[in-house]
Amino acid sequence: MSKYTQIMVDKADGIATITLNRPEKMNAYTRIMGQEIMAAMDDIDADDSVRAVIFTGAGERAFCAGADLTPEGGGHVFSDPTQVDDLSDERVRDGGGRLTLRLFDSKKPLISACNGVAVGVGATMQLAMDIRLASETARYGFVFARRGIVPEACSSWFLPKLVGVSQALEWCYSGRVFDAREALAGRLVRSVHPQGELMDVARALAREIADNTSAVSVAMTRAMMWRLPSGDHPMDAHRVDSRAIYRLSRGADAREGIASFLEKRAPQYPGKVSEDMPDFYPWWDEPEYR
Repeated sequence: MSKYTQIMVDKADGIATITLNRPEKMNAYTRIMGQEIMAAMDDIDADDSVRAVIFTGAGERAFCAGADLTPEGGGHVFSDPTQVDDLSDERVRDGGGRLTLRLFDSKKPLISACNGVAVGVGATMQLAMDIRLASETARYGFVFARRGIVPEACSSWFLPKLVGVSQALEWCYSGRVFDAREALAGRLVRSVHPQGELMDVARALAREIADNTSAVSVAMTRAMMWRLPSGDHPMDAHRVDSRAIYRLSRGADAREGIASFLEKRAPQYPGKVSEDMPDFYPWWDEPEYR
């Protein structure tokens, strides 16, 4: 019996698929759903057999239609009667932001297969994923200004990085819902596919990663690409990538990478993310990198 009630998690052949599973509610987001996604990510990060993660929604109508604003949804910001004077209080923290921060810390590559409507947190949670694919029926909306609030889930950090400040502001100022073609033109998604082909494309992309790359290399690359562009100078990147190249080039995965290339065969990388990350990882916790 599954330990999850609002998501489904499937692991097969090195790929984990997380499906938001409230199709009767267009997979609307609840506090429980967020907690379950974070718990699933903890499990997946600790599972060395998983090499890539795909996110999608159950049914054919929606990826996630935003926060569930009905009484059944419970626990969303609009319904919380709590009055907190100290804005540093933990109770003030945005639940969507807790989720995207957990996705940001993933050691596995994350692929979004957006199969329908994705508004509010349904759109912003995908910003912390590495590669976003859309079906032709996908619809996106950063609708917060139309609800009297502001973008959440750390999207004021993620969205401008992905699409540029001007495009991010236009979508957030207007709050309009836009189609997959506009998402593609605005660089929010990598590609658009017929609904029936979306998951096949996502799996093929995940398979390419799982079959050909070092898990340790991918985990390091993900951390570097998300964190280092925010530095003030390329020297910030140089410090980290110099150490990473030095450590990894002397490891078992590098030896296998060279041997498999020279022998013209598929690689069999022995490195495990749970055990073999470089000794300076996570470097961002160290004073010299702050």
